[in-house]
This record gives sequence, structure tokens and C-alpha cells, in this order.
Amino acid sequence: MHDAGSAYAQPAPLGRGLYLLTPDENDTARLLERTKPVIGFARLLQYRNKQADPALARKQMDVLLPLCREHGVPLLANDDWRLAQASGAQGAHLGEDDGGLETARQALGPGAIIGASCYDSLDHAAAAAAAGASYLAFGACFPSPTKPRARRATPALLREAKRFGLPVVAIGGITPDNARIVVDAGADLVAVISGVFDAPDPAAAAQAYLHAFTGTQAQ
Repeated sequence: MHDAGSAYAQPAPLGRGLYLLTPDENDTARLLERTKPVIGFARLLQYRNKQADPALARKQMDVLLPLCREHGVPLLANDDWRLAQASGAQGAHLGEDDGGLETARQALGPGAIIGASCYDSLDHAAAAAAAGASYLAFGACFPSPTKPRARRATPALLREAKRFGLPVVAIGGITPDNARIVVDAGADLVAVISGVFDAPDPAAAAQAYLHAFTGTQAQ
């Protein structure tokens, strides 16, 4: 059994910037090759593959973890804190149907990063904050190709969520052109899948998102 405190020390502050989520890529070698050019632009990487069975998920986590460690980027498992624990990743991101956050915190330890999907609900956010969440994720902020029927979170909601004193993550339909809207509303991190991984030049796309935090325009 993995000791949650053995692979990483207490996590540093999450900071501000790009939160990358992996695409549904069942070719593990290709997933690694797609991730290498963009990992250096990310504050966090979330392993997310809705098509993967448990064996493939563990294999892909094991491949991504050394890359993340090399670049100093925490790796989180989507929806599955047990996968994070078994693989030695630094944490997990949990939705409303993924088990108790308090249970995950107890299992992974105080040094783990545990994010919570709050959708469009400040009540969800309050409960997650009380249960020990490391950050609060809201979305979809814009129409999203990944989740076209997702609940919508407004900029006003992001501003209100700052009262919980935790990093705020915006997700859903965020592009380099609209990212500044959610950043100005208080998002500390913008979470992206297709906007980077499906771009013609993923590294350039990843860099473009960062301009929302600096206020400069891409050249």
C-alpha cells in the first residue's frame, strides 16, 4: 500500500496558471508523446481517460508520473482517489459521485492535493471546503465540447467562491480568447483538455492560455 506522504512532501501552493487534463487516449505511448510538449506549461496535470479500464488507467498513470516529477508538476487522478493512492500520484480530483472527500483526505493524507467539482453550486463548494478540499472547480464556464450538457458556472459565481479562501479552478469551454474572463472573475487556474491537446500546435496553445494571467498578448 502506498504511503501518501512518501513520494511528495507537503504540496507547494498551487499558484495560478494552466491546469491540463489528459484526453481520452488509449495508446499509452502516444499519450506520453502528446503530453511531453505541454507539461512544462502546466501547474497541474490531471489524468482523465473515461475509456480506460482499471489496468490501463494504472499503466498510464505509471507512465505519466515520472514525466510529472521531472517537471515538478503534480499528477492527479480523475474520479479515483484509490488510483492516486496506488500509483503514488500527488492527489485526485473528485466529482459529486466519486466517494466522500473526507474519506479521500484521510486515505491520501494532509499532503495530497484533492480537488472537488462544484459545478454551479456554492453549497457544493461550502461542503467541499469543510471536508478538506485543496481547490474548488466550477464549470462549465462556457459551452464545452467535452461535456456539452454540463451545468454552467458564471463569472459572478467564481467571484463569490473566493470567500472560501481556496484556489478556484474554472473549467469547460475555456479558450485562449475567453480565458481572461474567468481569470478576471477570480479563477486561479483554468482547466483545459481539447483547447490544448486538439490544437494544431499544442505547445503554442498552452502558452497562449498563460497570457490570460499576464495580461500580454501572444505574438
